[in-house]
Amino acid sequence: MLDGADDEEDETDDRCGAEGKAIALEAFREQATVADLAQRYLGVHPHQVYVWKKQLQEHAAWAFDPKVGQEAVAQTERDIERLHAKIGQLTIENDFFAKRFGR
Repeated sequence: MLDGADDEEDETDDRCGAEGKAIALEAFREQATVADLAQRYLGVHPHQVYVWKKQLQEHAAWAFDPKVGQEAVAQTERDIERLHAKIGQLTIENDFFAKRFGR
């Protein structure tokens, strides 16, 4: 790897992040079609514009109420803990029945 290559990637990520937000807002407001936006911003694939627009739509509530995101994250963590507990229970049951019936 060349010296400075990481710096170039960081600059590109920063530029795309800012550009991505602007493009997503334009797509969300439907000021231009996705194809027009992809042509206007060279190097941006139309699929990426759709992805940014979808992310903006899904997470727009966080901009107005940060508790919405916190509640969703907490609920996801509770669900994961519950599912891990269920997996553990089923593993123990499977081991018990395997030994009981000689499998």
